[in-house]
Amino acid sequence: MTIDHFGAGFAGLQLLAQFQPDRIKINRDLVANVHKSGPRQAIIQAIIKCCASLEIQFCAVGVELAEEWMWLESAGISQFQGHIFASPRLGGIPAIAWPEKKFEI
Repeated sequence: MTIDHFGAGFAGLQLLAQFQPDRIKINRDLVANVHKSGPRQAIIQAIIKCCASLEIQFCAVGVELAEEWMWLESAGISQFQGHIFASPRLGGIPAIAWPEKKFEI
């Protein structure tokens, strides 16, 4: 199981104990301008240590700047998502055909 938006809202540390996920995706709110923010750096480093102890994989989401990517990589993150790598695509989503329902009144 993957916990998305980790570090935003209710997606926090308690979920790691409760669900024991295989992977988390660190939310853009923490990733944005991490290279300029000591508090964000400390939080991400703590997440990395916690995940390593629990054998949970982690991915940084919303990486948009080369400086963010370089800092995150130097901190030990090796999986990334963001516009710096590729824009979102809809080409891989299958067409969905809903069955027809007939309603009688």
